Amino acid sequence: MTRDSAGEPGADDGDSVVYDLASDCTADDVEHGRPYLAEINGIVDYGVFVDLSDSISGLVHESVLEGTFAVGDELVVELESVRDNGDLAFETVDVDDYTLEEVGHDYSLTGTDRLESNIGDQIHLEGTVTQVKQTGGPTIFHVSDEHGVVPCAAFEEAGVRAYPAIEVGDVVRVTGTPEHREGSVQVEVDGLSKLDGEAAEEARERLEDALDARAEPHDVEPLIDWPAFEKLRPNLEEVAQLLRRTVLEGRPIRVRHHADGDGMCAAVPVQIALQRFIADVHEDADAPRHLIKRLPAKAPFYEMEDATRDLNFALEDREKHGQQLPLLLMLDNGSTAEDVPAYETLAHYDIPIAVVDHHHPDPDAVEDLLDAHVNPYLHGEDYRITTGMLCVELARMIYPDLTDELRHIPAVAGLSDRSKADAMDDYLALADEEGYDEDRLQDVSEALDYAAFWLRYNSGDQLIQDLLQVDSDDEDRHRELVEFFADRGREEVDEQLDAAMAHLEHETLDNGAHLYRIDVENYAHRFTYPAPGKTTGEIHDRKIEETGDPVITVGYGPDFAVLRSDGVRLDIPNMVSELEAEIAGGGVSGGGHLVVGSIKFVSGKREEVIDALVEKMAEADIDEALSSAAPIDD
Repeated sequence: MTRDSAGEPGADDGDSVVYDLASDCTADDVEHGRPYLAEINGIVDYGVFVDLSDSISGLVHESVLEGTFAVGDELVVELESVRDNGDLAFETVDVDDYTLEEVGHDYSLTGTDRLESNIGDQIHLEGTVTQVKQTGGPTIFHVSDEHGVVPCAAFEEAGVRAYPAIEVGDVVRVTGTPEHREGSVQVEVDGLSKLDGEAAEEARERLEDALDARAEPHDVEPLIDWPAFEKLRPNLEEVAQLLRRTVLEGRPIRVRHHADGDGMCAAVPVQIALQRFIADVHEDADAPRHLIKRLPAKAPFYEMEDATRDLNFALEDREKHGQQLPLLLMLDNGSTAEDVPAYETLAHYDIPIAVVDHHHPDPDAVEDLLDAHVNPYLHGEDYRITTGMLCVELARMIYPDLTDELRHIPAVAGLSDRSKADAMDDYLALADEEGYDEDRLQDVSEALDYAAFWLRYNSGDQLIQDLLQVDSDDEDRHRELVEFFADRGREEVDEQLDAAMAHLEHETLDNGAHLYRIDVENYAHRFTYPAPGKTTGEIHDRKIEETGDPVITVGYGPDFAVLRSDGVRLDIPNMVSELEAEIAGGGVSGGGHLVVGSIKFVSGKREEVIDALVEKMAEADIDEALSSAAPIDD
């Protein structure tokens, strides 16, 4: 026989033509009266089963067979009949010398945006494999094309990996039938093949161009006119594009945020915007639940405990569910040298990291480890632009239809962080238009603090959404919850201060500022609300109101101190750096803003650290333009 893979019929005079179907050809490509090359895949008493392609199989009955056969032998066959159940029957063709002509599949691609209108019909799509999940039954390939991501179910046998050569990142062509499965659309795979060479390159280029276009953030007008924000807007748009592209690629996103009012006002809008965008992109109804997780963090930096836990879960998800490793989004923390060890841990697995923060950054330490970084300090602004204010705009760039639910959130974020930004009056007015006067906003802020304390490391998704009245349609429940939590929080603050205020130490520093000190370890209730940072902050606020003068308040324990300042330029990050260098063996670390922060140290060095800290406070400049702008980090 002659095998002419160039596909030129009659290459040798007198040769017959036998057609060799490409692996992704389907039964629609088989014509009566044409000879096809087949391979035997099974032998039974009543005949042999043959494959003509990955998805075309049939029976050659023993009545038309002569001789003996083995699995793997080739036969030339013609289609005899198609039975009512779709089974194909073939008969052998007696041909000695033939020319082999390759037959490709004539594709009319159907995008994932048109699956619903093609339910029950065979379709073809091309895309990139974003996840491969082996179930107890079929193998589920999640395939991303220009329009979205769809699960494609391929069955070999129960629990056996179908198409084992196909991996995440491959560009593939899928032939199958869209069907409804448990509220989602799923493609039942008839054939799946990896594209190679020029075909793969062309498909990949087409997909990349389409994803780049779709990942573009929405051009939304900021909620208020704020020149200071405009400096950060291009960086926020870069983060929005990165997050939208991550969703389109089917990669999970893990959101780590500080567990306080501003942190939740930052994280919840972004979480909901991403969930809604994921729902638009993915045919799998469970995708928003699996691909976005919000994870609160108590520390004002990314702790190694959190990083190793996040990494372990990500690796387990990759092993169990075939997911890609996630992108990490840090909100309201993540800008300092203290974050570096955790970031370096993730760098071993090439996990991308984006940060939106308003704490004083250490760009020299973190920039090389980040894929994106938004921080007002990098543009000559400061902490008064809170992370919650920034992330409301970020959420709108991702999913602008969320706007009407978010108009009050920047004001909540600002009050939670006691921001004195020029924009606060405009944000308060915007919230008031939505029915949130300042008292109601303060109640929401207090309720968030109280809930965050008792949730510990749990995200409390529905509870926090009800407190914020975002993605929550029961206003009566929102108001009742806020009132209950805010009242409980204030009662417990009053109980704490009743115990602590009698033990408050006071002195007037050389610069004229009042210094108040409290040993929160010995003179405040432990393991209950409010935590040491909140306790210190409440004492501080009362002393500001009482004196009307510049005030510094320090709450300390065996190995920590939390600081608040009003009207004094402390520059806490710089003070921490100086103490670290000056006190040998002190183990000093920490950070914060100019007027708010926290410090850790070796317990045996507490007296030396506190004394040195007070000396630096006494030398600090009085600056009436500064006031406390954020709750203390516990």
